[in-house]
Amino acid sequence: MTARSVVVLDYGSGNLRSAQRALERVGATVTVTPDLAAAAAADGLVVPGVGAYAACMAGIDALPGSAGRVIAERVAAGRPVLGICVGMQVLFEAGEEHGVVTKGLGLLPGTVSRLAARRVPHMGWNTVTPPADSVLFAGLPAGTRFYFVHSYAAHDPIPGATTCVHDAPFVAAVERGPLSATQFHPEKSGDAGATLLGNWLATLG
Repeated sequence: MTARSVVVLDYGSGNLRSAQRALERVGATVTVTPDLAAAAAADGLVVPGVGAYAACMAGIDALPGSAGRVIAERVAAGRPVLGICVGMQVLFEAGEEHGVVTKGLGLLPGTVSRLAARRVPHMGWNTVTPPADSVLFAGLPAGTRFYFVHSYAAHDPIPGATTCVHDAPFVAAVERGPLSATQFHPEKSGDAGATLLGNWLATLG
């Protein structure tokens, strides 16, 4: 079978090379680039992200030709997109940090806000609870751990979302047709992350 082409979007934020290596490990042909024509044409698009919500949105907005438009058009056309960490958070309607609200891409409902936990950031391995019909988590047993590093998350319930608990529940992953996203880092989650990325790769057609 021909290897699926994946673009990891380089907008100045994210574990670009780690994501590249993890995707190559499961058989993808990966390009790390800010080129939006390549992002539009690839079989799959990965939107990474680390750090502040506002800074990530600024990086996305700064790419010539509107990265947000390309991401939205891919989703509307049924073409797979995977957001990781803050790359997941920017898919929501907005993010609130230090009292400042930043508009997101609006592809998922709700606002990202600070974790309601005694210990922040949430850093390390934790279990998640996916829905029974999850594609991303297929073949992974209950109790599988993934690697998280974050201080903010989406908290409003989303039907069919995967959840995690760090003192209080939050959204750990979303699967909505061609749009997938994980708050944790699959590229840092060992064999479990590789299985999840392989499952996503299999949805590329």
